[in-house]
Amino acid sequence: MNERPTDSDVVIVGGGPAGSAAAIVLARAGRQVTIIDKATFPRDKCCGDGLTTLALRELEHLDFKIDDVPSFTVVPSALLRSPRGREVEVPLPENGLYAAVATRLDFDSALLRQARAAGAHIHEACSLASATCVDGGVEIALDDGESIRAKHLIAADGMWSATRRSLGLTPNGYRGEWHAFRQYAEGVSGPAATQLIVWFEKDLLPGYAWSFPLPDGRVNIGFGVVRDGSLHGADMAQLWRDLLDRPHIANALGSNYKLVDRHTAWPIPARIDEMTLSHGSVLFVGDAAAATDVLTGEGIGQALLTGRLAAEALLSDQSAHEIARRYEHSVRDELFADHRMSQRLGKVLKSPLGAELAIRTVGRSGSWGRRNFARWMFEDEPRAIAVTPRRWHRRLFAQPGAWASTPRS
Repeated sequence: MNERPTDSDVVIVGGGPAGSAAAIVLARAGRQVTIIDKATFPRDKCCGDGLTTLALRELEHLDFKIDDVPSFTVVPSALLRSPRGREVEVPLPENGLYAAVATRLDFDSALLRQARAAGAHIHEACSLASATCVDGGVEIALDDGESIRAKHLIAADGMWSATRRSLGLTPNGYRGEWHAFRQYAEGVSGPAATQLIVWFEKDLLPGYAWSFPLPDGRVNIGFGVVRDGSLHGADMAQLWRDLLDRPHIANALGSNYKLVDRHTAWPIPARIDEMTLSHGSVLFVGDAAAATDVLTGEGIGQALLTGRLAAEALLSDQSAHEIARRYEHSVRDELFADHRMSQRLGKVLKSPLGAELAIRTVGRSGSWGRRNFARWMFEDEPRAIAVTPRRWHRRLFAQPGAWASTPRS
């Protein structure tokens, strides 16, 4: 069901995780919120479909109903394979959810339905034509000829943010920090049918290939590489075919799997410490803020987090300048140190020897070490928490996962 756009307290451009999270928080607080999105939901999105502990805790904070997502699959452990073939399984604790997989097709749609149920107006199949900061707010023109005026705008419109482009804030030639390449497969009968697997292939470092399990013998399989100008579309397609022919990957999938539909590729932005996060009455969140983790390419948790932080800043009812300052301060506190830590760790993983030693160290660390590495890997605590004492708390590395008190079948 589409709804006509209307003047609002807040207009959100983009109905993905960042935009929906912001809308849920704002609408529940009684604010008039309108989401506009160029797509009609449900719609697919090129992504690994992984949900980290950060993402799951943000979803629990929103009272998200995971049973509304048919593809939601709990991940109990991860299997890591080093460049030389060493395999290490890292288990996650059982007190709550620490990792999961859900297709963006039904996950994003369920989250948007929750935003609508909270009271947000949803206007689909319509793109932003322009955004102009004016006294007292923002004027938004849509490509269907409609216009909206709002006190504030949250730009949750992704890597190619039309809002950022309209305001002249897109860095020249910017194409993201990562390439992502993904396809679905069905009929998977090997270990990948139930096991989350990460392959640190020598020719992908500091990137990696993955297979993430979904229900009924389906998987999300793909790879991510750092953008350095050496790979183009045809090169990535050839690399994809080569990866699927590698014995350890073919064995993980089993002999009867079939690739489903076409493969998709997309750039991933990961430079939140350099991006403009606000402009007048506009706040940028999620991929529009380049909030993705530069070490892993994971972005759903960061999208949910920045969407919530933007909403909370707006609920402070201060001036546009103070709201922007509050939001930027929150994002800096939550993500900047972790971003820089991830950059340093990426330099270690860029070397095959560094990746090999890292996985070997994890394998030799015993059950306690492997479990806590898994928690760190899935963002149970902020990546740089060890060097940011202001974020220490009494249950450091001991707090339960999301929905720990909710029995699940």
